[in-house]
Amino acid sequence: MTQAPEFQSPPTQKAAPTSDVASPEQTPSTPSTKDAPAMETPARSSRIPGFYRLDVDDRHRELEERFGLAADELAILKDGSRLDVGRADKMVENCVGVFGLPIGLGLNFQVNGRDYAVPMVVEEPSVVAAVSNMARTVRKAGGFTAEADDSLMIGQVQILGAPDPVAAVETLRASEQRILEQADAVHPNMKRRGGGARSIEVRAFEEPYPMIVLHLLVDCGEAMGANAINAMAEGVAPLVEELTGGRVNLRILSNLADRRCARAFCKIPEMHLAGNGFGGEEVAEGIVQAYRFAAVDPYRAATHNKGVMNGIDAVAIATGNDWRGVEAGAHAFAARGGRYTSLTKWWREDGCLHGSIELPMAVGVVGGSTNVHPTIRVMRKILDVGSAAELGMVMAAVGLAQNMGALRALATEGIQRGHMSLHARSVALAAGAEGALVDEIAGELIAAGKVKLDLAKELIAAREAAARKVG
Repeated sequence: MTQAPEFQSPPTQKAAPTSDVASPEQTPSTPSTKDAPAMETPARSSRIPGFYRLDVDDRHRELEERFGLAADELAILKDGSRLDVGRADKMVENCVGVFGLPIGLGLNFQVNGRDYAVPMVVEEPSVVAAVSNMARTVRKAGGFTAEADDSLMIGQVQILGAPDPVAAVETLRASEQRILEQADAVHPNMKRRGGGARSIEVRAFEEPYPMIVLHLLVDCGEAMGANAINAMAEGVAPLVEELTGGRVNLRILSNLADRRCARAFCKIPEMHLAGNGFGGEEVAEGIVQAYRFAAVDPYRAATHNKGVMNGIDAVAIATGNDWRGVEAGAHAFAARGGRYTSLTKWWREDGCLHGSIELPMAVGVVGGSTNVHPTIRVMRKILDVGSAAELGMVMAAVGLAQNMGALRALATEGIQRGHMSLHARSVALAAGAEGALVDEIAGELIAAGKVKLDLAKELIAAREAAARKVG
């Protein structure tokens, strides 16, 4: 029986909850829903049996019935973007066009007792299928539980050339209230909404690069907060120079948002993992050993965490959040102990497979691209989260489910079998297949054991030649 690993958190990080009976290693046990913000369970369900078998029109009818999407909102999804070039030109520089990506729905998710159909923007085959399948398995065991920290972001102020660094550090700490008041003066509305500057931290670095770094901790509420943080860091710079006698250089947020983490947990009876000729205990042990590989080897951890981010990034894009910032924070957090390691943890206990994930989740439900990109508004309506913390919890659950799907495949039948069956459709499309022919060609590629573009073209050409003879 494999035991749980130690659940490490930095000193400033709110620790994950533990169960009433802890293991000898203080295992990261699954919390009860009382640990998370209360969320009303809606009548709608994320469980839509056979959704993948429907054509797009029938799927849209499901969206209309289940999530109340209006005709104009369905038209936005069907249009492929609805972001016209004129609007796009105002979003980025040197705009020359608009790029489309598929939108899939991650189904079967239940987090803290509430159902979520999770929009995911991703082009990689198997991502949506895998996450939906694993969410269904976890759902049978009671769903995911999750929690999130307050929306604290860090603004950094770099101070160079202070004549007396020791005295400068002491002066900054003694002047915390003045600095916070100056920061709040830059964004008074944030403070009125219950957020605003909360505290400061001061660190002094010595050789080879002496400097002082001031951290400004700001509660961003329901926003991701990048623009506000940057403005506040710039706003306190003159006061910081006055207090230290040094020169302020950089004033910028940190994407290592380790005061704004989200955590998700699952607990699955091992008998629920049996299938495809593998016993439940065998699958559970395979997942644990695959996790351990990533825990000790950064070369494996990089690919392991890439799989986690396959799901999280897809949701970040779908909800108009900065997926690049989320990705940067996640990887930096994975190396916080001085060595890059796994973002997730898996262990066996009491006949169950346990999983957990913890990572920074700097996401928002206001601002950003929401008011600019029409498709994002529709996807947020489908997801239906009421706060940034709730969104972060759902995204953490998606990352954990994505990781579970990858490890299960790797530890049993291998990643290629499931992945290639979906990849075959992409190859068929690239070869020129359309409509029902896509699945026919994909099926023949899989049967031949060769998912190759050349073979797909040969199969299409053979059909076209046969059709000409009949004609």
